[in-house]
Amino acid sequence: MIQDRKLRWPVRSREVLGTGRVSSFVNEVVETPDGQVMDRQFLTHPGAVAVVPWDEQRDQIAVLRQYRHPVGMELVEIPAGLLDEPGEDWLRAAERELAEESELGAARWDVLVDMCTTPGACEESLRIYLARGLAHTPRPDGFVLADEEAQMTTAFVPRQDLVDAALAGRVQSPTLVAGILALETARLSGRLETLRGVDAPWPVRR
Repeated sequence: MIQDRKLRWPVRSREVLGTGRVSSFVNEVVETPDGQVMDRQFLTHPGAVAVVPWDEQRDQIAVLRQYRHPVGMELVEIPAGLLDEPGEDWLRAAERELAEESELGAARWDVLVDMCTTPGACEESLRIYLARGLAHTPRPDGFVLADEEAQMTTAFVPRQDLVDAALAGRVQSPTLVAGILALETARLSGRLETLRGVDAPWPVRR
């Protein structure tokens, strides 16, 4: 069976080079199995969850348009957010993000795909859920859209249009691309009813 495995080479030293609101930039001196040492610089990250909200009856996906300053683009994205609330359940975080960003709730949840977004440069791990049985739900009490999110727009887009856009390179959010193509793979391979449950293990976070 093909699968990743847990492995941690010894860290001889660790230096925090800078600290931001979400991440720190660190340098670790790492010992390799043959006794050599190497410096590895990367960003820390609390992890994240994302949601593919699929209206099966209309065969449409709820997406966002959000400005992303580091890449200088407004990206087409799916609802997503950080796991930055201590002890928050992963599914509860996904439900919260879906309500905050799209004013939607869902009757059925499954795990679509887990990924390490940029494992050579950042420790972020991401779980993408499939949400079905969508219905309008108000944003959580006290939540106010701010910064980039205040300018965000939402819409339902045909699923096939998103698949075509991903394969044509017209949409580039890794979260959206991974989620849409995972849904397409599950749909075409007849696995929609056998996706992992919301309590499925997430090895990188254990």
